[in-house]
Amino acid sequence: MRPGGITSTTTSRHRHADPESASEVTGPSDGPFLLKFHAPEILFGPGSLDESGRAAARLGAQRPFVVSDPGIVEAGWVDELVLLLRAEGLQPTVWTSVTPNPKDHEIAAAYERYLEVGGDVIVAIGGGSCADAAKGVAVLAGNGGDIRDYAGIDKVDAPIPPVLIIPSTSGTGADVSQFCIVTDTDRRVKLTIMGRALVPDISITDPRLLTTMPEDLNAATGLDALTHAVESYVSRAHNPIADGQALSAVGLVCGHLRETMDHPLDLGARGKMAQASLQAGMAFTNAILGATHAMSHQVGGLLDAPHGVINGVLLPHVIRYNARAAPGRFVGLARSAGLTVGDVPGDEAAELLADHVRRLADDVGVPRGLRDLGVREEDLDSLSATTLEDACLTTNPRAADQDDIRALFRGAL
Repeated sequence: MRPGGITSTTTSRHRHADPESASEVTGPSDGPFLLKFHAPEILFGPGSLDESGRAAARLGAQRPFVVSDPGIVEAGWVDELVLLLRAEGLQPTVWTSVTPNPKDHEIAAAYERYLEVGGDVIVAIGGGSCADAAKGVAVLAGNGGDIRDYAGIDKVDAPIPPVLIIPSTSGTGADVSQFCIVTDTDRRVKLTIMGRALVPDISITDPRLLTTMPEDLNAATGLDALTHAVESYVSRAHNPIADGQALSAVGLVCGHLRETMDHPLDLGARGKMAQASLQAGMAFTNAILGATHAMSHQVGGLLDAPHGVINGVLLPHVIRYNARAAPGRFVGLARSAGLTVGDVPGDEAAELLADHVRRLADDVGVPRGLRDLGVREEDLDSLSATTLEDACLTTNPRAADQDDIRALFRGAL
């Protein structure tokens, strides 16, 4: 772990242990509390990719190890990055054998290559899968072993190499987060590795990279950003700084995701979605997430399905479930989404928000049920059981046992 690193986002003698009381946790109004907000150095804006060579050099790179995928290579961004690294006198090695939902064996192979070439700073350019794979290589470079050994919270004890991440999608938030999600191919589940050590050193967000996303990936990552924002805002670990980031992200996604689907080359709209992704990422890495992500990880591990699409299916169901524990939190979310809520009760605001999320998912082409993605009734027992092991469930505002999770999965079929 980097010096001084901690994972806990907030500590307070006034924090409530009962998740049913989560709606009362509002930060300063509860009295004095201590907050540490995790964030990397951030470079943002059109053309910021040009800073990547200098950024890597500032981190001490001589032989940077670049992690990407074939789609980013085809789009031309890897070539541009390599030229920028070489312009600083660096000798990069490129690794592109990463698939969506990065697998344990892919990370092991990348790590072996990292050792062979004597890599130092690790640079990811691409979507969340590339970022997670890069983080996985960094974990092994500093700690050894098998990436599956580090599932859970704060299992990464030794320092890791510097990490620079350049996102090409607008939703995962992996470029600023303390999360690394890896598929355990033996168990067919996604593992959540979480800890302060995994927050990248530098994040570079250039909205130009978003213009080469396929339409389905744009939809999926946009809904992922929305889910990050909603879940972090109602999380039991929410805090005032993360709250502002989350509310802004909700408004940006609801206001601009459809626009990027209709006008993919519009850098103005792309910039707004890039900002949404960044802000939602900063919100959830500090406030953590909830049941939507805990459940989505299991479906993704089972079917290797797109994470953001699964979130888009599940989120309305989880909003309705959580509204019983934290109704007041959903008023602010609904208002940020552009809904007219006036002084309606929180449970009504939550229902309006759930409907709004489902309409947005419809508009961007996301299926209405998990069955359309391949989930079967007979999968629900195993999916609900492994959901209980996911770290994201610990901060969900409403407690959930296996029966509750199974019912949510069934309702989303």
